[in-house]
Amino acid sequence: MKKIITLVFIIPVLLMSMMQQPVHAESQLSNEIIYDILIDRFNNGRQAPSDQVDIDDPLTYNGGDIKGVTARLDLLKENGFTVVSLSPIMDNALKGYHGYWIEDFYSVEEEFGTIEDVKELVDEAHKKNMKVIIELVTNYVAKSSPLTEELDKQDWFIENTVEPIEATKWLDNVLVFDQDNPQVQEYLLDVADFWMNEVDIDGFKIHAADQASPEFLNKLTEQIKQTDPNFYLIATTLQGNADVDHIVQNENIDAVANQQMYEAFNDILIKPDEPISKLFDVHGEEASTKDLLYVDNMNTPRFSNNFAEQGRNAITTWQLALSYLYLTPGVPIIYQGSEVPMYGPGYPENQYLVDFTSSNPDLEDVFKKMASLRGQFSAVTEGSFEQVATEEGLSLFKRSLEDKETVYIAINNDSHSRTVTIDGIDTSMQLKGLLHDDTIRANEDGEYLIGMERESTEVFMIQPNVGFNWVFISFVTGVFIVFIGAIIVLTVKQKKRSKIK
Repeated sequence: MKKIITLVFIIPVLLMSMMQQPVHAESQLSNEIIYDILIDRFNNGRQAPSDQVDIDDPLTYNGGDIKGVTARLDLLKENGFTVVSLSPIMDNALKGYHGYWIEDFYSVEEEFGTIEDVKELVDEAHKKNMKVIIELVTNYVAKSSPLTEELDKQDWFIENTVEPIEATKWLDNVLVFDQDNPQVQEYLLDVADFWMNEVDIDGFKIHAADQASPEFLNKLTEQIKQTDPNFYLIATTLQGNADVDHIVQNENIDAVANQQMYEAFNDILIKPDEPISKLFDVHGEEASTKDLLYVDNMNTPRFSNNFAEQGRNAITTWQLALSYLYLTPGVPIIYQGSEVPMYGPGYPENQYLVDFTSSNPDLEDVFKKMASLRGQFSAVTEGSFEQVATEEGLSLFKRSLEDKETVYIAINNDSHSRTVTIDGIDTSMQLKGLLHDDTIRANEDGEYLIGMERESTEVFMIQPNVGFNWVFISFVTGVFIVFIGAIIVLTVKQKKRSKIK
Protein backbone atom coordinates (compact mmCIF):
# COMPACT_ATOMS: atom_id res chain seq x y z
CA MET A 1 0.00 0.00 0.00
CA LYS A 2 2.87 2.39 0.76
CA LYS A 3 4.19 1.95 -2.78
CA ILE A 4 0.80 2.85 -4.26
CA ILE A 5 0.54 5.99 -2.12
CA THR A 6 4.02 7.03 -3.21
CA LEU A 7 3.08 6.59 -6.88
CA VAL A 8 -0.03 8.75 -6.46
CA PHE A 9 1.97 11.76 -5.33
CA ILE A 10 5.32 11.30 -7.07
CA ILE A 11 4.24 10.52 -10.64
CA PRO A 12 2.20 13.73 -11.16
CA VAL A 13 5.08 15.81 -9.82
CA LEU A 14 7.53 14.13 -12.19
CA LEU A 15 5.21 14.65 -15.13
CA MET A 16 4.77 18.36 -14.35
CA SER A 17 8.52 18.87 -14.06
CA MET A 18 9.02 17.21 -17.43
CA MET A 19 6.43 19.46 -19.06
CA GLN A 20 8.32 22.65 -18.24
CA GLN A 21 12.08 22.88 -18.63
CA PRO A 22 14.00 26.12 -17.93
CA VAL A 23 15.61 28.11 -20.73
CA HIS A 24 19.34 28.43 -20.05
CA ALA A 25 20.53 31.96 -20.81
CA GLU A 26 23.93 32.89 -22.12
CA SER A 27 26.39 33.84 -19.39
CA GLN A 28 26.69 37.63 -19.24
CA LEU A 29 26.21 40.32 -16.60
CA SER A 30 22.58 40.95 -17.58
CA ASN A 31 21.82 37.36 -16.49
CA GLU A 32 23.43 37.71 -13.05
CA ILE A 33 22.07 38.49 -9.58
CA ILE A 34 24.71 40.16 -7.41
CA TYR A 35 24.98 39.77 -3.64
CA ASP A 36 26.85 42.73 -2.15
CA ILE A 37 28.98 41.90 0.90
CA LEU A 38 30.65 44.13 3.48
CA ILE A 39 33.20 41.51 4.51
CA ASP A 40 33.71 42.52 8.14
CA ARG A 41 29.96 42.58 8.76
CA PHE A 42 28.98 39.36 6.99
CA ASN A 43 30.18 36.17 8.69
CA ASN A 44 33.08 35.01 10.88
CA GLY A 45 34.57 31.85 9.42
CA ARG A 46 37.88 31.69 11.34
CA GLN A 47 36.90 32.61 14.89
CA ALA A 48 40.42 34.04 15.15
CA PRO A 49 41.04 36.37 18.12
CA SER A 50 42.19 39.91 17.38
CA ASP A 51 42.83 43.08 19.36
CA GLN A 52 40.94 45.06 16.70
CA VAL A 53 37.72 43.01 16.86
CA ASP A 54 34.95 44.31 19.10
CA ILE A 55 31.43 43.27 18.09
CA ASP A 56 29.95 45.99 20.31
CA ASP A 57 31.83 48.79 18.55
CA PRO A 58 30.45 49.77 15.11
CA LEU A 59 33.59 51.80 14.38
CA THR A 60 36.01 48.90 14.32
CA TYR A 61 36.24 45.33 13.08
CA ASN A 62 33.39 43.03 14.11
CA GLY A 63 34.98 39.78 12.93
CA GLY A 64 33.67 38.98 9.45
CA ASP A 65 36.25 37.47 7.12
CA ILE A 66 36.80 35.84 3.74
CA LYS A 67 36.46 32.30 5.07
CA GLY A 68 33.08 33.37 6.42
CA VAL A 69 32.01 34.24 2.88
CA THR A 70 33.25 30.88 1.56
CA ALA A 71 31.27 29.09 4.27
CA ARG A 72 28.04 30.73 3.08
CA LEU A 73 28.40 30.16 -0.67
CA ASP A 74 25.98 27.22 -0.70
CA LEU A 75 23.31 29.30 1.04
CA LEU A 76 23.83 32.21 -1.34
CA LYS A 77 23.54 29.90 -4.33
CA GLU A 78 20.37 28.32 -2.92
CA ASN A 79 18.87 31.81 -2.62
CA GLY A 80 19.55 32.45 -6.29
CA PHE A 81 22.62 34.67 -6.20
CA THR A 82 25.14 34.12 -8.97
CA VAL A 83 27.78 36.78 -8.22
CA VAL A 84 29.41 37.65 -4.89
CA SER A 85 30.63 41.25 -4.64
CA LEU A 86 33.22 41.86 -1.91
CA SER A 87 34.05 45.14 -0.23
CA PRO A 88 37.75 46.14 -0.61
CA ILE A 89 40.03 43.32 0.59
CA MET A 90 43.32 45.28 0.64
CA ASP A 91 45.42 45.94 3.75
CA ASN A 92 43.83 48.76 5.76
CA ALA A 93 44.74 51.17 8.50
CA LEU A 94 43.78 50.49 12.12
CA LYS A 95 39.97 50.03 12.44
CA GLY A 96 39.49 50.24 8.69
CA TYR A 97 36.77 47.58 8.66
CA HIS A 98 35.03 49.16 5.62
CA GLY A 99 38.11 48.73 3.44
CA TYR A 100 38.58 52.33 2.31
CA TRP A 101 41.66 53.20 4.42
CA ILE A 102 44.05 51.28 2.19
CA GLU A 103 47.70 51.26 3.23
CA ASP A 104 48.98 48.50 0.92
CA PHE A 105 47.20 47.91 -2.39
CA TYR A 106 49.03 44.64 -3.00
CA SER A 107 48.18 42.65 0.13
CA VAL A 108 45.08 41.34 1.88
CA GLU A 109 43.90 42.86 5.15
CA GLU A 110 44.94 40.37 7.84
CA GLU A 111 41.63 40.78 9.69
CA PHE A 112 39.97 39.34 6.58
CA GLY A 113 42.45 36.52 6.05
CA THR A 114 45.14 35.78 3.50
CA ILE A 115 45.51 35.80 -0.25
CA GLU A 116 45.19 32.02 -0.09
CA ASP A 117 41.77 32.51 1.52
CA VAL A 118 40.75 34.73 -1.38
CA LYS A 119 41.95 32.13 -3.90
CA GLU A 120 40.03 29.43 -2.07
CA LEU A 121 36.87 31.56 -2.11
CA VAL A 122 37.16 32.19 -5.85
CA ASP A 123 37.90 28.53 -6.53
CA GLU A 124 34.92 27.31 -4.48
CA ALA A 125 32.64 29.88 -6.11
CA HIS A 126 33.72 28.76 -9.58
CA LYS A 127 33.01 25.13 -8.66
CA LYS A 128 29.44 26.23 -7.89
CA ASN A 129 29.20 28.17 -11.17
CA MET A 130 29.28 31.46 -9.24
CA LYS A 131 31.49 34.49 -9.81
CA VAL A 132 33.43 36.78 -7.47
CA ILE A 133 34.09 40.48 -7.95
CA ILE A 134 35.92 42.80 -5.59
CA GLU A 135 35.51 46.51 -4.98
CA LEU A 136 38.40 48.41 -6.49
CA VAL A 137 39.32 51.70 -4.81
CA THR A 138 41.18 53.97 -7.23
CA ASN A 139 40.49 57.40 -5.74
CA TYR A 140 41.63 57.12 -2.14
CA VAL A 141 44.54 56.07 0.02
CA ALA A 142 44.85 56.11 3.81
CA LYS A 143 46.74 59.10 5.20
CA SER A 144 48.78 56.57 7.16
CA SER A 145 49.88 54.66 4.04
CA PRO A 146 53.65 54.46 3.50
CA LEU A 147 52.97 55.76 -0.01
CA THR A 148 52.14 59.19 1.38
CA GLU A 149 55.56 59.46 3.08
CA GLU A 150 57.75 58.60 0.10
CA LEU A 151 59.56 61.73 -1.11
CA ASP A 152 59.19 60.90 -4.80
CA LYS A 153 55.41 60.60 -4.45
CA GLN A 154 54.52 63.89 -2.78
CA ASP A 155 52.78 65.09 -5.94
CA TRP A 156 50.61 61.98 -6.12
CA PHE A 157 47.99 63.21 -3.66
CA ILE A 158 45.48 66.01 -3.13
CA GLU A 159 43.12 66.75 -0.25
CA ASN A 160 39.59 65.36 -0.26
CA THR A 161 36.97 68.04 -1.02
CA VAL A 162 33.81 65.90 -0.75
CA GLU A 163 31.75 66.66 2.34
CA PRO A 164 31.21 63.32 4.10
CA ILE A 165 27.85 62.11 5.35
CA GLU A 166 27.50 60.01 8.50
CA ALA A 167 28.20 56.75 6.66
CA THR A 168 31.24 58.15 4.81
CA LYS A 169 33.13 59.70 7.71
CA TRP A 170 36.03 57.53 6.59
CA LEU A 171 36.73 60.31 4.06
CA ASP A 172 38.31 62.32 6.89
CA ASN A 173 41.24 59.87 7.01
CA VAL A 174 42.12 59.61 3.32
CA LEU A 175 44.01 61.49 0.68
CA VAL A 176 42.86 61.60 -2.94
CA PHE A 177 44.99 60.25 -5.75
CA ASP A 178 45.75 62.81 -8.44
CA GLN A 179 44.65 60.62 -11.32
CA ASP A 180 45.87 63.15 -13.87
CA ASN A 181 49.41 62.30 -12.78
CA PRO A 182 50.85 59.71 -15.25
CA GLN A 183 52.76 57.96 -12.45
CA VAL A 184 49.56 57.58 -10.42
CA GLN A 185 47.78 56.19 -13.45
CA GLU A 186 50.55 53.68 -14.03
CA TYR A 187 50.47 52.61 -10.37
CA LEU A 188 46.69 52.11 -10.27
CA LEU A 189 46.65 50.28 -13.59
CA ASP A 190 49.25 47.90 -12.16
CA VAL A 191 47.12 47.37 -9.02
CA ALA A 192 44.15 46.34 -11.17
CA ASP A 193 46.33 44.04 -13.26
CA PHE A 194 47.79 42.45 -10.11
CA TRP A 195 44.43 41.43 -8.64
CA MET A 196 43.09 40.20 -11.97
CA ASN A 197 46.04 37.85 -12.37
CA GLU A 198 46.73 36.91 -8.76
CA VAL A 199 43.36 35.58 -7.60
CA ASP A 200 41.41 34.83 -10.81
CA ILE A 201 38.48 37.09 -9.90
CA ASP A 202 35.66 37.74 -12.36
CA GLY A 203 35.24 41.48 -12.08
CA PHE A 204 35.63 44.80 -10.27
CA LYS A 205 33.10 47.05 -8.65
CA ILE A 206 34.71 50.42 -9.30
CA HIS A 207 34.25 52.45 -6.14
CA ALA A 208 33.13 56.10 -6.42
CA ALA A 209 33.43 56.22 -10.20
CA ASP A 210 31.85 59.68 -10.14
CA GLN A 211 34.94 60.99 -8.30
CA ALA A 212 37.40 59.50 -10.79
CA SER A 213 39.06 61.39 -13.61
CA PRO A 214 37.06 60.53 -16.78
CA GLU A 215 40.33 60.21 -18.71
CA PHE A 216 41.78 57.77 -16.17
CA LEU A 217 38.50 55.85 -15.92
CA ASN A 218 38.52 55.34 -19.67
CA LYS A 219 42.15 54.21 -19.61
CA LEU A 220 41.56 51.82 -16.68
CA THR A 221 38.45 50.17 -18.11
CA GLU A 222 39.96 49.91 -21.59
CA GLN A 223 43.06 48.13 -20.27
CA ILE A 224 40.93 45.71 -18.24
CA LYS A 225 38.67 44.80 -21.15
CA GLN A 226 41.65 44.38 -23.46
CA THR A 227 43.10 41.93 -20.97
CA ASP A 228 39.82 40.07 -20.51
CA PRO A 229 36.73 41.09 -22.54
CA ASN A 230 34.52 38.95 -20.28
CA PHE A 231 35.71 40.61 -17.06
CA TYR A 232 32.76 42.31 -15.32
CA LEU A 233 32.99 46.03 -14.58
CA ILE A 234 30.27 47.74 -12.55
CA ALA A 235 30.48 51.28 -11.24
CA THR A 236 29.07 52.93 -8.13
CA THR A 237 28.87 56.59 -7.14
CA LEU A 238 29.76 58.37 -3.93
CA GLN A 239 27.35 61.28 -4.26
CA GLY A 240 23.69 60.93 -5.10
CA ASN A 241 23.56 63.98 -7.36
CA ALA A 242 26.62 62.97 -9.37
CA ASP A 243 26.77 63.41 -13.13
CA VAL A 244 27.13 59.86 -14.43
CA ASP A 245 26.59 60.45 -18.15
CA HIS A 246 30.24 59.86 -19.03
CA ILE A 247 30.23 56.67 -16.93
CA VAL A 248 27.11 55.31 -18.62
CA GLN A 249 28.57 56.16 -22.04
CA ASN A 250 31.77 54.27 -21.23
CA GLU A 251 31.37 51.15 -23.39
CA ASN A 252 33.75 49.16 -21.18
CA ILE A 253 31.58 49.53 -18.07
CA ASP A 254 28.85 46.89 -17.93
CA ALA A 255 26.53 48.49 -15.34
CA VAL A 256 26.23 51.77 -13.42
CA ALA A 257 24.38 52.31 -10.13
CA ASN A 258 21.04 53.98 -10.88
CA GLN A 259 20.49 56.49 -8.08
CA GLN A 260 17.17 57.70 -9.49
CA MET A 261 15.71 54.18 -9.42
CA TYR A 262 16.98 53.67 -5.86
CA GLU A 263 15.05 56.78 -4.79
CA ALA A 264 11.96 55.68 -6.73
CA PHE A 265 11.96 52.22 -5.11
CA ASN A 266 12.06 53.80 -1.66
CA ASP A 267 9.37 56.35 -2.49
CA ILE A 268 6.93 53.96 -4.15
CA LEU A 269 7.36 50.43 -2.80
CA ILE A 270 7.58 51.17 0.91
CA LYS A 271 3.85 51.91 1.11
CA PRO A 272 0.70 50.64 -0.64
CA ASP A 273 -1.41 52.52 -3.21
CA GLU A 274 1.59 54.08 -4.94
CA PRO A 275 1.24 53.19 -8.65
CA ILE A 276 3.92 50.93 -10.04
CA SER A 277 3.64 53.05 -13.19
CA LYS A 278 5.69 55.68 -11.34
CA LEU A 279 8.65 53.29 -11.41
CA PHE A 280 8.19 52.92 -15.14
CA ASP A 281 8.11 56.71 -15.50
CA VAL A 282 11.61 56.84 -13.99
CA HIS A 283 12.93 53.71 -15.68
CA GLY A 284 11.16 54.20 -19.02
CA GLU A 285 11.02 52.16 -22.20
CA GLU A 286 14.67 53.03 -22.73
CA ALA A 287 15.57 51.18 -19.52
CA SER A 288 18.97 49.62 -20.02
CA THR A 289 20.73 46.45 -19.01
CA LYS A 290 23.45 48.86 -17.85
CA ASP A 291 21.22 49.93 -14.95
CA LEU A 292 22.59 48.58 -11.67
CA LEU A 293 19.37 48.33 -9.64
CA TYR A 294 19.35 48.41 -5.85
CA VAL A 295 17.00 49.30 -3.01
CA ASP A 296 19.69 49.93 -0.36
CA ASN A 297 23.39 49.60 0.38
CA MET A 298 25.87 50.09 3.20
CA ASN A 299 25.44 53.89 3.07
CA THR A 300 21.63 54.07 3.10
CA PRO A 301 18.77 53.14 5.41
CA ARG A 302 17.76 49.51 4.97
CA PHE A 303 14.86 49.01 2.55
CA SER A 304 13.25 46.61 5.05
CA ASN A 305 13.41 49.32 7.68
CA ASN A 306 11.77 51.86 5.39
CA PHE A 307 8.75 49.69 4.57
CA ALA A 308 8.47 48.29 8.11
CA GLU A 309 8.01 51.84 9.38
CA GLN A 310 5.00 52.03 7.05
CA GLY A 311 3.58 48.80 8.51
CA ARG A 312 4.25 46.69 5.44
CA ASN A 313 4.84 42.95 5.50
CA ALA A 314 8.35 41.74 4.62
CA ILE A 315 7.23 38.79 2.46
CA THR A 316 4.74 40.85 0.45
CA THR A 317 6.94 43.88 -0.03
CA TRP A 318 10.08 42.00 -1.00
CA GLN A 319 8.08 40.00 -3.55
CA LEU A 320 6.88 43.28 -5.10
CA ALA A 321 10.41 44.69 -5.08
CA LEU A 322 12.09 41.59 -6.49
CA SER A 323 9.47 41.31 -9.23
CA TYR A 324 10.68 44.65 -10.54
CA LEU A 325 14.37 44.26 -9.68
CA TYR A 326 14.68 40.79 -11.20
CA LEU A 327 12.28 40.92 -14.13
CA THR A 328 12.78 44.35 -15.70
CA PRO A 329 15.90 45.58 -17.56
CA GLY A 330 18.99 45.98 -15.42
CA VAL A 331 21.32 44.10 -13.10
CA PRO A 332 20.00 43.59 -9.55
CA ILE A 333 22.45 43.98 -6.67
CA ILE A 334 21.16 42.95 -3.24
CA TYR A 335 22.82 44.21 -0.06
CA GLN A 336 23.75 41.51 2.45
CA GLY A 337 21.10 40.47 4.96
CA SER A 338 18.13 41.56 2.84
CA GLU A 339 16.92 37.96 2.74
CA VAL A 340 16.96 37.64 6.57
CA PRO A 341 15.62 40.45 6.60
CA MET A 342 17.73 43.03 8.43
CA TYR A 343 16.64 46.47 9.52
CA GLY A 344 18.34 49.77 10.26
CA PRO A 345 17.30 53.43 9.82
CA GLY A 346 20.84 54.41 8.83
CA TYR A 347 24.47 54.20 9.87
CA PRO A 348 25.66 52.28 11.90
CA GLU A 349 22.61 49.97 12.14
CA ASN A 350 22.72 49.34 8.39
CA GLN A 351 26.18 47.84 8.84
CA TYR A 352 25.50 45.35 11.63
CA LEU A 353 26.74 41.76 11.31
CA VAL A 354 24.28 39.62 9.38
CA ASP A 355 22.11 37.72 11.87
CA PHE A 356 21.64 34.40 10.10
CA THR A 357 19.89 32.96 13.18
CA SER A 358 16.93 35.27 12.47
CA SER A 359 16.47 34.14 8.88
CA ASN A 360 12.93 33.83 7.57
CA PRO A 361 12.44 30.67 5.45
CA ASP A 362 9.36 32.17 3.78
CA LEU A 363 11.32 35.24 2.70
CA GLU A 364 14.21 33.11 1.46
CA ASP A 365 11.65 31.18 -0.58
CA VAL A 366 10.57 34.45 -2.23
CA PHE A 367 14.19 35.16 -3.23
CA LYS A 368 14.55 31.62 -4.60
CA LYS A 369 11.33 31.76 -6.63
CA MET A 370 12.04 35.15 -8.16
CA ALA A 371 15.62 34.17 -9.02
CA SER A 372 14.33 30.99 -10.65
CA LEU A 373 11.97 33.01 -12.86
CA ARG A 374 14.78 35.36 -13.87
CA GLY A 375 16.91 32.40 -14.88
CA GLN A 376 14.10 30.59 -16.67
CA PHE A 377 13.29 33.20 -19.32
CA SER A 378 15.78 34.96 -21.58
CA ALA A 379 13.10 37.57 -22.31
CA VAL A 380 13.36 39.05 -18.80
CA THR A 381 17.10 39.65 -19.11
CA GLU A 382 17.51 40.38 -22.80
CA GLY A 383 14.08 41.20 -24.22
CA SER A 384 12.24 44.43 -25.00
CA PHE A 385 10.35 46.18 -22.21
CA GLU A 386 7.02 47.95 -22.25
CA GLN A 387 4.16 48.79 -19.93
CA VAL A 388 1.02 47.48 -21.62
CA ALA A 389 -1.70 48.21 -19.06
CA THR A 390 -2.24 50.07 -15.79
CA GLU A 391 -5.04 50.41 -13.27
CA GLU A 392 -4.37 52.48 -10.13
CA GLY A 393 -1.52 50.65 -8.31
CA LEU A 394 -1.36 47.79 -10.84
CA SER A 395 0.98 47.70 -13.83
CA LEU A 396 1.36 44.97 -16.43
CA PHE A 397 4.72 44.77 -18.21
CA LYS A 398 5.62 42.85 -21.34
CA ARG A 399 9.06 41.39 -21.99
CA SER A 400 9.62 40.00 -25.48
CA LEU A 401 12.62 38.42 -27.15
CA GLU A 402 11.98 38.79 -30.88
CA ASP A 403 9.35 36.19 -31.85
CA LYS A 404 10.79 33.50 -29.60
CA GLU A 405 9.47 34.30 -26.15
CA THR A 406 7.05 36.68 -24.39
CA VAL A 407 6.49 37.05 -20.67
CA TYR A 408 4.02 39.30 -18.85
CA ILE A 409 4.79 40.63 -15.36
CA ALA A 410 1.90 41.92 -13.23
CA ILE A 411 2.73 43.96 -10.11
CA ASN A 412 -0.09 45.30 -7.98
CA ASN A 413 0.98 47.71 -5.23
CA ASP A 414 -2.62 48.67 -4.55
CA SER A 415 -4.41 47.95 -1.28
CA HIS A 416 -7.36 46.68 -3.37
CA SER A 417 -7.71 44.04 -6.05
CA ARG A 418 -7.32 45.45 -9.56
CA THR A 419 -8.00 44.20 -13.08
CA VAL A 420 -6.54 45.09 -16.44
CA THR A 421 -7.56 43.97 -19.91
CA ILE A 422 -5.20 43.26 -22.79
CA ASP A 423 -5.65 42.01 -26.33
CA GLY A 424 -3.42 41.33 -29.31
CA ILE A 425 -2.69 37.78 -28.19
CA ASP A 426 -3.67 34.86 -30.41
CA THR A 427 -6.92 33.57 -28.90
CA SER A 428 -5.73 30.00 -29.38
CA MET A 429 -3.24 30.73 -26.61
CA GLN A 430 -3.63 31.12 -22.85
CA LEU A 431 -1.74 32.95 -20.11
CA LYS A 432 -0.31 30.63 -17.48
CA GLY A 433 0.60 32.08 -14.10
CA LEU A 434 3.84 30.72 -12.69
CA LEU A 435 3.62 31.94 -9.10
CA HIS A 436 -0.03 31.18 -8.33
CA ASP A 437 -0.88 28.71 -11.12
CA ASP A 438 -3.54 30.98 -12.62
CA THR A 439 -4.79 30.24 -16.13
CA ILE A 440 -6.35 33.05 -18.18
CA ARG A 441 -8.11 32.42 -21.48
CA ALA A 442 -9.53 34.88 -23.99
CA ASN A 443 -13.17 35.95 -23.59
CA GLU A 444 -15.68 36.23 -26.44
CA ASP A 445 -14.16 39.57 -27.48
CA GLY A 446 -10.67 38.11 -27.70
CA GLU A 447 -9.56 39.94 -24.57
CA TYR A 448 -7.67 38.64 -21.57
CA LEU A 449 -8.81 39.89 -18.16
CA ILE A 450 -5.99 39.81 -15.63
CA GLY A 451 -7.19 40.17 -12.05
CA MET A 452 -4.66 40.73 -9.29
CA GLU A 453 -5.23 40.54 -5.56
CA ARG A 454 -4.04 43.40 -3.38
CA GLU A 455 -0.27 43.76 -3.02
CA SER A 456 0.59 40.81 -5.21
CA THR A 457 2.63 39.83 -8.24
CA GLU A 458 2.32 37.26 -10.99
CA VAL A 459 4.37 36.22 -13.99
CA PHE A 460 2.56 34.86 -17.03
CA MET A 461 3.91 32.84 -19.91
CA ILE A 462 2.01 32.30 -23.16
CA GLN A 463 1.16 28.70 -24.01
CA PRO A 464 -1.33 26.88 -26.27
CA ASN A 465 -4.88 26.85 -24.97
CA VAL A 466 -5.37 23.14 -24.49
CA GLY A 467 -8.32 23.48 -22.15
CA PHE A 468 -8.41 20.75 -19.56
CA ASN A 469 -5.65 18.18 -19.90
CA TRP A 470 -7.95 15.16 -20.04
CA VAL A 471 -5.10 12.72 -20.68
CA PHE A 472 -3.33 13.82 -17.52
CA ILE A 473 -6.58 13.95 -15.51
CA SER A 474 -7.54 10.47 -16.75
CA PHE A 475 -4.14 9.12 -15.76
CA VAL A 476 -4.35 10.57 -12.25
CA THR A 477 -7.94 9.35 -11.93
CA GLY A 478 -6.83 5.86 -12.98
CA VAL A 479 -4.10 5.88 -10.35
CA PHE A 480 -6.64 6.81 -7.67
CA ILE A 481 -9.01 4.04 -8.85
CA VAL A 482 -6.18 1.50 -8.58
CA PHE A 483 -5.33 2.95 -5.17
CA ILE A 484 -8.93 2.63 -3.91
CA GLY A 485 -9.25 -0.83 -5.46
CA ALA A 486 -6.11 -1.96 -3.66
CA ILE A 487 -7.50 -0.72 -0.36
CA ILE A 488 -10.76 -2.65 -0.95
CA VAL A 489 -8.89 -5.84 -1.83
CA LEU A 490 -6.65 -5.54 1.23
CA THR A 491 -9.65 -4.85 3.45
CA VAL A 492 -11.53 -7.91 2.16
CA LYS A 493 -8.45 -10.10 2.66
CA GLN A 494 -8.00 -8.76 6.16
CA LYS A 495 -11.64 -9.57 7.03
CA LYS A 496 -11.28 -13.13 5.66
CA ARG A 497 -8.17 -13.69 7.77
CA SER A 498 -10.01 -12.42 10.84
CA LYS A 499 -12.92 -14.87 10.24
CA ILE A 500 -10.50 -17.85 9.84
CA LYS A 501 -8.88 -16.98 13.14
